Amino acid sequence: MSYVDGFVAAVPNANREAFRKHAELAAGVFKEHGALHVVDCWGDDVPEGEVTSFPMAVKRRDDETVIFGWIVWPSKDVRNRGMQAAMEDARLMSDDNPMPFDGQRMIYGGFEIISEA
Repeated sequence: MSYVDGFVAAVPNANREAFRKHAELAAGVFKEHGALHVVDCWGDDVPEGEVTSFPMAVKRRDDETVIFGWIVWPSKDVRNRGMQAAMEDARLMSDDNPMPFDGQRMIYGGFEIISEA
């Protein structure tokens, strides 16, 4: 069964294009290391919550937008090897491709698929 990495972060609105470029490069790196599918989304209808919400979870500031994305891998084993290789890939950490958001406020995790339609 496939395995999914999911992530949520807050990106400064001024960095939308930089984020898109960063995401496209990263997607290529993840796919080279075994990912089947990579999706990055720019928040459009992400409400503020009173108890919990995406904006609260990433401590979104007024000049930021919540992004949401996921990576589909063929299996957890492929993900573990592929993610390690991707994190060691110089293209993800180069001066030509700086992370256009505060990675300390990013939420991420790996998930087993238990239902799929």
